[in-house]
Amino acid sequence: MQRYDYDLFTIGAGSGGVRASRLAGASGARVAVAEERHLGGTCVNVGCVPKKLFVYAAHFREDIADAAGYGWKVEPPTFDWATLVRQKDKEIERLNRVYDRILSNAGVEIIDGRATLVDPHTVEVDGQRYTAEKILIATGGTPETPPIIGAEEHSFTSNGAFYLKELPKRLVVVGGGYIAIEFAGIFANLGVDVTLLYRGHLFLRGFDDDLRSFLADEMCEKGIDVRMNAPVTALERDGAEIVVRLDRDRELRTDAVMMATGRRPATAKMGLEKLGVAMTGRGALVVDDHFRTSVPSIFAIGDAIDRVALTPVAILQGAAFHATQFAGKPTTVSYDNIPTAVFSQPPLASVGMTEHAAHNKYGEVDVYTSTFRPMKHTLSGRKERTYMKLIAHPQTDRVLGIHMVGADAPEIIQSLAVAIQCKATKAQFDATMALHPSAAEEFVTMRQKRSSVEADRPG
Repeated sequence: MQRYDYDLFTIGAGSGGVRASRLAGASGARVAVAEERHLGGTCVNVGCVPKKLFVYAAHFREDIADAAGYGWKVEPPTFDWATLVRQKDKEIERLNRVYDRILSNAGVEIIDGRATLVDPHTVEVDGQRYTAEKILIATGGTPETPPIIGAEEHSFTSNGAFYLKELPKRLVVVGGGYIAIEFAGIFANLGVDVTLLYRGHLFLRGFDDDLRSFLADEMCEKGIDVRMNAPVTALERDGAEIVVRLDRDRELRTDAVMMATGRRPATAKMGLEKLGVAMTGRGALVVDDHFRTSVPSIFAIGDAIDRVALTPVAILQGAAFHATQFAGKPTTVSYDNIPTAVFSQPPLASVGMTEHAAHNKYGEVDVYTSTFRPMKHTLSGRKERTYMKLIAHPQTDRVLGIHMVGADAPEIIQSLAVAIQCKATKAQFDATMALHPSAAEEFVTMRQKRSSVEADRPG
């Protein structure tokens, strides 16, 4: 007789949980997945996928305007928010069905409902208890609203942004991370008067300083009111308006406020504390290199742990968990050289070390940069610029980091991430034939270098 109902019980059917469960099920393990909302998790339902669709929708405004410089005569365009939301919902529903099929084909049982832990081997969903040899927590993250007076009552988060009944005329976005930057660009290009408020010196902490400054200038050029050193102290309703109060008795009035001030692991009220599972102060589960928590039968991956909160990382963690626990191949995940994109307008992408991180580790390093107006805009008339940066070790010549703001930056950086992973040198970049005319060729034609600067500026 089997000791447990399942070999693996996964809580959360997001990117990481689905990958781990599908692989385990396909290899013959008895697997169940509990999901309280929709299959696919944050990325599919209220994250990467709908956000990228919104980015595409927003950018059509510029594409249509740019066409005039190429001889196209276009009637003044109109935009219908309800159509975009409806089309987005249809695509998400399709993806939900795809995830259902993927899990079912792998023999995984899907259980609808919120799961809580009863003991190290028992999970309860809607009053029904299930036992498992291993339990995997893959519950992802959730938007975090800061403790600002009136924030809960008078603002929405990124989750709500995908389901607004109508577009506001004026919008304040509070935050300085990639979610805040992306939605500021989306709403601005959809015709909303957007103000971005960030409490720090410069948004997008962790990215290269030159990219941060360059993107801030480009966003201002596109009409977004970007305000740094602008901490919000309270939100108040005044009739149809929301009053946003800042420090030093400053205020501004708007129609709506979006809080994009961070996310936290979605691990609350699951029974983890009762079982003694070690957690950080923000609710992230503490795991070892093989994703085992302080309770030997309980594991965790994805945004529920304190690593890198990105969908491809969660997927890789899910695969590594399966390889270690069900395939007999102990596997860890490296968090070095992760390519990252901010789907701002224009987009930003990066892989490898920032200039200051490289300088602080190796001393002076070689820095190559290029700033130019894209060929497309010589006829469109748009003032948008592109910025590229490459960092190399002066002794080994190894390329340490590659960074870009401009059209197609995510696509270009994804390809160049292979070169970083393979430890390519600047000489190998120089020996690579350029593809002309393209923006990407700049990365193999950079010749003018400067020395790096020393210390990180405050965020």
